[in-house]
Amino acid sequence: MASVYHYATYFIILLSLMGNNLGALVEQQPLVLKYHNGALLKGNITVNLIWYGRFTPIQRSIVVDFVQSLSARRAPPGSAASWWKTTEKYKSGASNLVVGRQVLHEAYTLGKSLGNRHLVALAGKVNALKAINVVLTASDVAVAGFCSRCGTHGSTRDKKTAYIWVGNSETQCPGQCAWPFHQPIYGPQTPPLVAPNGDVGIDGVIINLATLLAGTVTNPFNNGYFQGPASAPLEAVSACTGVFGSGAYPGYPGRVLVDKATGASYNAAGANGRKFLLPAMWDPQTSACKPLV
Repeated sequence: MASVYHYATYFIILLSLMGNNLGALVEQQPLVLKYHNGALLKGNITVNLIWYGRFTPIQRSIVVDFVQSLSARRAPPGSAASWWKTTEKYKSGASNLVVGRQVLHEAYTLGKSLGNRHLVALAGKVNALKAINVVLTASDVAVAGFCSRCGTHGSTRDKKTAYIWVGNSETQCPGQCAWPFHQPIYGPQTPPLVAPNGDVGIDGVIINLATLLAGTVTNPFNNGYFQGPASAPLEAVSACTGVFGSGAYPGYPGRVLVDKATGASYNAAGANGRKFLLPAMWDPQTSACKPLV
């Protein structure tokens, strides 16, 4: 099961590698995600959303708009769709995401403290082929290992369905799972950015969901594209953790766009006038992390 490679871990490892020389690190550490000859998720893919706990209609609409933005017909520069088009470079063509069913579990039928078996059970509530079942847990739901992973993706034993879990980190580890919209727990304490949709927890969910969707379509069954051990792989976006714009370094997300009216930071335009901050993705053609701006 692959997880989001969050900022705190990224900073600790990067700091141990770099000493005091950022430039040397950038020049000396090539980034190669090896293809392990497994199946990728290509073609039309249904994304089913399973909401566990209470989310407001606005919060749900932000997530739906994000997923819909990724496979928009037009993908002009600076759009969420243009960010997603990088996944087409990972062998065998496009991965077109379509929002499918939405299932609401607002009664906390499994309680407010979940383990992996609960997440797998929730993901299994929707039985569909060529689909990604996304379980989203509300801010008052504790999940085992929340702060060390922020979200995960995996697949069923028969490898027919992929699933993702992402938690709302508004009140749980926002410094790890909602950076750069919250002060980080470790490293340089630069001022947090203003969340583009006015919701630190949900805008953090978007970053982690983007990371996991890219990881799922390019490494759905742990034999696609990744670097390192299969048990803890660095994938399409998790290999680029902490990079949102050009000039990024530990504690600084890079140069991004700022909405003049709200002061919010973003780098991608999406459906229904939405704006998102999306992490860099590894580009197979250049073997480098590619931020939108």
